[in-house]
Amino acid sequence: MIYFCEMQQKIVLIGGPGTGKTSVLNALIQKGFFCMHEVSREVTLKAKEDGIDQLFLTAPLLFSDKLLEGRERQYHEATETAEEIVFFDRGIPDVFAYMDYFKTSYPSFFIDKSKALLYDKVFMFSPWEEIYTSDNERYETFGQAIAIHTFLEKAYQKIGYELILVPFGSIEDRTNFILNSLEIKR
Repeated sequence: MIYFCEMQQKIVLIGGPGTGKTSVLNALIQKGFFCMHEVSREVTLKAKEDGIDQLFLTAPLLFSDKLLEGRERQYHEATETAEEIVFFDRGIPDVFAYMDYFKTSYPSFFIDKSKALLYDKVFMFSPWEEIYTSDNERYETFGQAIAIHTFLEKAYQKIGYELILVPFGSIEDRTNFILNSLEIKR
């Protein structure tokens, strides 16, 4: 049976790589919130299984198309739940923001989808060198993370979002900032 929540709030957490979004998302999960995880690692790992080491670098449009599909799927899955609030680790506009950052040409449907499938609130995490790390799926330098932050900010503002900046602090402080901003008690 599919349930729909007419008053559902879709909340997206954005920011460059290594800014603490996923740690806060995991804290929200521990508090019992319904959360959608980042899909880019899933796409990257699937490509590696298929023998492509860095899909974004070798076929950026294909990678972005797969990201868009995954984020659209998450958006619709969230809509089909009875959850009153759903948190997303990155949103649909992230896809064209990254393509802009990498100077990759793309069809207009990337922006059209961003305008059609909207979030209620956008919380932005700023680059924070003290917590930044790289790994096998996150290969950007901290300097690149700063530049990506700027492209993300521009992309979401292009769609018309008002960005809520999450202050630096502990995972608990950042999580509480978001919940307090949404006037949620849990």
